[in-house]
Amino acid sequence: PEHIMKVGTGFWASKALLSAVELGLFTELAAGPLEAETLRQRLGLHERAVVDFLDALVALGFLERREGMYANTPDTAFFLDRGKPGYVGGLLEMANARLYPAWGSLTEALRTGLQQNEAKTGGDPFVELYSSPAGLENFLRAMTGVSLGAALALAQKFPWKNYQTFVDVGVAQGAVPVEIARAHPHLRGIGYDLPVVRPVFEKYAAARGVADRVTFQPGDFFKNPLPGADVIIMGHI
Repeated sequence: PEHIMKVGTGFWASKALLSAVELGLFTELAAGPLEAETLRQRLGLHERAVVDFLDALVALGFLERREGMYANTPDTAFFLDRGKPGYVGGLLEMANARLYPAWGSLTEALRTGLQQNEAKTGGDPFVELYSSPAGLENFLRAMTGVSLGAALALAQKFPWKNYQTFVDVGVAQGAVPVEIARAHPHLRGIGYDLPVVRPVFEKYAAARGVADRVTFQPGDFFKNPLPGADVIIMGHI
């Protein structure tokens, strides 16, 4: 029953990784290897749990261990250090905070047909998600995590030399237009999303040096016409 057991207990490995991201473990290791006791103190962990937790992450391939010192792997150093532009952990942060509990109610969803997200108690889930600056930024950072790989591919694969302008509909933090603009200096782009997204988008675009060519336009794509551009991008909306 190996495959059955592997899938049935898959949440064990998943939650170990999600908790590591939530704790900022990989970011803490960005400067170099550390001993378990140092990590325990910095992350505020109980002494009973720390070694088993770190060794589980070694076994899962997310950490390396040499002579009692723990270090990031090349993948976790690149993708899960919050200080690096390649950080995709925002999606995992959202998975830990929102999706993991919702999936725990899958049986209820199958029986009732009802949503198990923020709409479970009524109302618009996006109103709930965007109700606080922290919640908004966490969700938009998650969208960067799920979109960054596609953004890099789009920047390289699509024949952008044939076009001058583009708009990304439902732009979130701005990963897609930012990566496209960075790869093609002749392009000018628009990020189109709800007005509340503007400050998060503009901060992200400015930090990556393209704020002069990638601008924000507020709107609701369910109600308003889309901005005019040579290319319209839609993804994860």
